[in-house]
Amino acid sequence: MINTGKLAGRTVLVTGGSRGIGKAIALKLAKDGANIVVAAKTAEPHPKLPGTIYTACEEIEKAGGKGLACIVDVRDENTVKKAVQEAVEKFGGIDILINNASAISLTGTAETEMKRYDLMHNINTRGTFLVTKECLPYLKKSSHGHVLNISPPLNMKPIWFKNHVAYTMAKYGMSMCVLGMHEEFKPFNIAVNALWPRTAIDTAAMQMLGGKESANVSRKPDIMADAAYNILIKDPKTFTGNFCIDEDVLKQAGVTDQELIQYACNPDNVANLMDDFFLDPKEKVSGDKASSGAAAAPQGQIASLFKKIESSISPQTVQKVQAVYVFNVTGEEAGLWYLDLKNGEGSCGFGEYSHKPDATFTMDSKQFFNMFTGKTKPTTAYMTGKMKIKGDLSKAIKLEGLMTSLKAKL
Repeated sequence: MINTGKLAGRTVLVTGGSRGIGKAIALKLAKDGANIVVAAKTAEPHPKLPGTIYTACEEIEKAGGKGLACIVDVRDENTVKKAVQEAVEKFGGIDILINNASAISLTGTAETEMKRYDLMHNINTRGTFLVTKECLPYLKKSSHGHVLNISPPLNMKPIWFKNHVAYTMAKYGMSMCVLGMHEEFKPFNIAVNALWPRTAIDTAAMQMLGGKESANVSRKPDIMADAAYNILIKDPKTFTGNFCIDEDVLKQAGVTDQELIQYACNPDNVANLMDDFFLDPKEKVSGDKASSGAAAAPQGQIASLFKKIESSISPQTVQKVQAVYVFNVTGEEAGLWYLDLKNGEGSCGFGEYSHKPDATFTMDSKQFFNMFTGKTKPTTAYMTGKMKIKGDLSKAIKLEGLMTSLKAKL
C-alpha cells in the first residue's frame, strides 16, 4: 500500500501508540507527513516490552511526520483531556482518532478476577468512549474527521463468549461504539469504522499469549497499518459504519493473494496462519454496514457474479456512472443486492444499503444472471416486462453500457 500524501498535515491521535499495531499505524501515517500524537502509558522502558512514547515519536519523525508524546492512561479522564489539549495547542486541531489501546485476559468467569474485569472494561470500552468524547469537538471542525476503532465485527455466536466472556464483552463495547457513533456523527461528516485482523498479528501481546513461536502463524503489524491507511484516506462522508477486515480491505484496494504473502512473519508457512478471534473461518465481513446487521451473503451464481463485479470496479467507473443501483432479485436465488458506483471508490454486495438508490431493478434470478453475462439486454428485459425499474430511468439506462464493459472482465 503506497503512501499517497493525502494525510499530510493531518493530526492523528493514537491510543496505545508506543508499540505493536498502534505504532505500526502511526508510522504508516507519518510517511504521509501527518502529525502523530502518541497517547500511551509507557514513558519509561518496560523490562520485557520494547518501546516508549518517546522512542515511538523519534521513529515517527524519521518516517517524515511530526510527533507529540503524551503520557496517557485512557482510564484517567484528566490525562486524556490534557493530551487532547496539548495536541490542539501544538497542531491546531485533531482530524483522526485511532482507538487502539486495549487489555486482554482470556479467562473464564470463575478465573477472572474483578480487577482484571474492570481493567478490560475501563480500557477497552470506557477508554474508547472517553477519548472519542474528548476528541469530538475537534473532529467536528475537521474537513476529514475519522474515528477508527481496532475492534472486531459483532459476531454473536456463543463460541466467542464461552471461554472468555469478560474479554469479549469489553472488546465488543468498542465495536458497539462504532455501531452507535457512526450514525450519531453522520451530521458532522465524521466517519466511524472498525478494523480487525483476519489472522493473528505478531505483537508483544500475542507473544505473551502464545510464546515467540506464535510468530510462525502470524502476520506482521504492517498489514493492519496498510489497511488502516486505506480506510483513513477515504471520504468520511461516504465510508462510515463499516466493520473492516485487514486483508479484505487490501484486496478491495487491488492487493493480490500473492502480494499478501509479504505480510506473513514466515512466508513459507503462509498456508497455516492462525485465524484471529471473533471471525468465522474465511467469512468476508469487510464492508458489512454496522447499521444493517445482515447475514453473510448467500452462495450461488449471483454471489459469484458479484465477487467478479467487485474486483472490476474502478475509480474511473465510479466517475463515469455516478449512480447507485439496487437489485431486488426473486426466484431461486432471491435476495437484495446493491452496486454503488457513485460514492467513494465504489462498492457492491448483499443486503440493504445505506445510500439511497438512483434506480431499483426487480427481476428473477435467472434473468439477472443472463443480463449481467450478456445473454439478455436490459432494454429487452424491460420492454418485455421481465424486469421492472423504479427510479431515475436515465441512470438505469447507463447500466446497459456498464454491463457491456463489465462483460469483457467477467
